[in-house]
Amino acid sequence: MRLHTAECPSDVLCIVGPTGSGKSHLALTVAQKAALHGVEIELISMDSALVYRGMDIGSAKPSRAERALVQHHLIDILEPHETYSAARFAKDAKRLCTEIQARGHIPVVVGGTMLYWRAWAYGLSVLPAASPQIRQELETRAALLGWPALHAELNQIDPLTAVRLKPNDSQRIQRALEVFLVSGRPMSTWLAESPSQDGRTGEAIPAGLKLIALEPSERQKLHEGLAHRFDAMLDQGLIEEVKALRQRPEIHADLPAMRAVGYRQVWNYLAGHDSLDTMREKALAASRQLAKRQLTWLRAIATRKCFDSLTTNGQQQALAYCLEQLNIK
Repeated sequence: MRLHTAECPSDVLCIVGPTGSGKSHLALTVAQKAALHGVEIELISMDSALVYRGMDIGSAKPSRAERALVQHHLIDILEPHETYSAARFAKDAKRLCTEIQARGHIPVVVGGTMLYWRAWAYGLSVLPAASPQIRQELETRAALLGWPALHAELNQIDPLTAVRLKPNDSQRIQRALEVFLVSGRPMSTWLAESPSQDGRTGEAIPAGLKLIALEPSERQKLHEGLAHRFDAMLDQGLIEEVKALRQRPEIHADLPAMRAVGYRQVWNYLAGHDSLDTMREKALAASRQLAKRQLTWLRAIATRKCFDSLTTNGQQQALAYCLEQLNIK
């Protein structure tokens, strides 16, 4: 139970940043420092890979020891063949914040899945519900024809959506086709009628949320760190982890979980599509692309508080700012 040596803040802290920027380390440090002042923090993961059981190494999941020190939420809640959505995260995050505060504790959200942030902070456009049957039919067709062929079909029925998707963006192509097949209306029409406020055009962060962004000042150093981290994952047994997932009949390459950076590349390596060196290079390229997308999201969000995660001074300033927001002196 939280001791009342610090006033509980009304705002919820959200620690974000590109992959490999040190978000989890900062969140854990904040929680441990707070505990010294009698303030108990519970962390809510905002990461699309950490929800899956059996995906530990490649997702850089907090260790069991770390989770024993600080209560974590939305980690290991699903099997890899199940699906999790931004809308579900938004619902879960709001519920958890309420429950944690009711316990007299402080919620801190940490992660880099910016679509989840958008859904939680600003809401999402209203779209038709998913249809498992239609999704399966689309996956079957994609296995025969390839996703570029389905992208071409999407271009015929919804060119506005197709033009912003790459021909191999299987998840988004599938969703756009699904929306049309379910409703008979293009996704672009739905979005135009019910636009979400996603914070990507300079809107201020909604009241009640404080966004702390770890943004590395030198991209080359970030890339070097990502390479070291991926090599460490290989040493820790990432290939064996994916091999175990491949042996489960319900898990296949087109699942959202298996599209995660690192997992997709190792899966293809084990399938014989790439050499070990090619797999590594593709995984590093995907990590760099992910970091770039995350930084693009962050730099468009107004009033975020930004710190350089590559410098000791930046890390110390981020920690001090978080503790200050929690009214911990």
